Amino acid sequence: MSVAFKAVQWNRDKLIYDAVLVAGVAIYIAGFAAVAWRWHPPKNLPDVLDIWLRAFGTAAFLMLTVILCIGPLARLDCRFLKLLYNRRHFGVLTFFVAATHVGLMIEWFAVQGLLHTLPADFTTWENYGKFIGFPFKTLGVAALAIMLTMAATSHDFWLGFLKPPVWKALHMAVYAAYGLVVMHVALGIMQYEHTPLIPLMLIGSLGAVATLHLMAGWREWDADHGRAAAADGWLLVGPPNAIPDKGARIVTASGGERIAVFRDGDQIGALTNLCAHQNGPLGEGRIIDGCVTCPWHGYQYRLADGCAPPPFIERLVTYRVRWNQGVIEVDPHPLPPGTPASITCPRTGA
Repeated sequence: MSVAFKAVQWNRDKLIYDAVLVAGVAIYIAGFAAVAWRWHPPKNLPDVLDIWLRAFGTAAFLMLTVILCIGPLARLDCRFLKLLYNRRHFGVLTFFVAATHVGLMIEWFAVQGLLHTLPADFTTWENYGKFIGFPFKTLGVAALAIMLTMAATSHDFWLGFLKPPVWKALHMAVYAAYGLVVMHVALGIMQYEHTPLIPLMLIGSLGAVATLHLMAGWREWDADHGRAAAADGWLLVGPPNAIPDKGARIVTASGGERIAVFRDGDQIGALTNLCAHQNGPLGEGRIIDGCVTCPWHGYQYRLADGCAPPPFIERLVTYRVRWNQGVIEVDPHPLPPGTPASITCPRTGA
């Protein structure tokens, strides 16, 4: 809505989300350390630091994997939308876990009196041309720098300052960070730690991210090509009861513009699928308190005209809808933002 707008307050769901997130990370790190301690009891302080170093490192990698899986999971099944609401909190916590991993690495060198050797790991340029011996720490630090940038700009102030397209493009760098972390693991510990657990973690995580994105992309492609147009160009949405109550069905115009057709009881309206906040997928949200609510950060708009409730002034593009021989159709030509265009359909329960 605006830089000052706080659509998602510290409500019960948000507190539970954050509490479960923090508890889950703490349980994983503590459990990893306990198992590693029993498997290979540490003989000295560097061994103790190495256990915690690996615990925080694997936690950060798995957290980053989960973050990249949340988006496609929410597109495939609306039950995962709750995971999407506060994903920025997940990202910020991932940065702190990764930063702790780096801090433990520095401490590991320090307690052995090897801190002075660290600069050489980054500046021995001929090693960058090797596979075995590549300075993998550089990749980890680069990934951490990207995550720091995203964590530092996660507040709505930066979203308003940078504007949604720039902010979103900046935060798409999470994929670059993930790629750097994958190479950091593959060129680092996997080269000298000969255990099947590390490649299994790496391959399994990469496979999960790739598979879910391909499945979600295929579903969206199928939806984009699965709606026939009437003779006058209006797009078929389907019978009213094909639109979930308090939810939306997304159709796509010939130019690729996605339109979210919502139903609130007997009221049906169509809005652009792009939230004015940061171009979030509005059609994946729900109608809450009478307003279409974006699943990303809770920004709200009236279904009747696409306007944010007062005192906010944001407006969305709307589309005309009609009831035609038992089905709902939508005109793919956008109306000016804030134009009333919803209808009341007497047979939505049919």
